[in-house]
Amino acid sequence: MKIIKFFSAFFLSVVLVSFMGCASTQTKESTGGYIDDSVITTKVKAAIFNEPTLKSTEINVETFKGVVQLSGFVNSQADINRAVEVTRKVEGVRSVKNDMRLK
Repeated sequence: MKIIKFFSAFFLSVVLVSFMGCASTQTKESTGGYIDDSVITTKVKAAIFNEPTLKSTEINVETFKGVVQLSGFVNSQADINRAVEVTRKVEGVRSVKNDMRLK
């Protein structure tokens, strides 16, 4: 009977430690958060690609906990403003960090 309790406790400990590995911190996302951010990044890239005035190859998109960072070199301030505007309209975007620069 003691062996069964020991293995049950051991198994429970292993399961709890495994779940702790999937938890998020301020600098690390959880697995679910990473997937959510990947979806947001894909939606933002698609929105920028579908915007005829923007060159999607010049704009890099990264997402962390719903905050989208746009970077790269574009031709005009109007392109920067349009990219930020398009990004803000994407579902799931909490805020936009603009690191784009003019060529």
